[in-house]
Amino acid sequence: MALSTISARIETKDKERFDKFCKEVGLSTSSALNLFVKAVLRENRIPFDIAAQDPFYSESNMKFLEESAAAIKAGKVIVKTMDELEAMENE
Repeated sequence: MALSTISARIETKDKERFDKFCKEVGLSTSSALNLFVKAVLRENRIPFDIAAQDPFYSESNMKFLEESAAAIKAGKVIVKTMDELEAMENE
């Protein structure tokens, strides 16, 4: 089977994010684009959604969790029991 090269110009940040996504779902960028082309030709439409892994582990959420953990370690968090919160609500 003969292979051809497709060249596309996209923003650098978009390419970096796409490469990262492909890696997260276990694909090379080339394989992901081949999957897309084959599906378009088979279905004659833009055919599918591919979702990343659990959004809990997204870069933005992991950053938020790290910042929260740092705030706790630095003593910048007020800790209340459920009883204390309920008492505050009833004040």
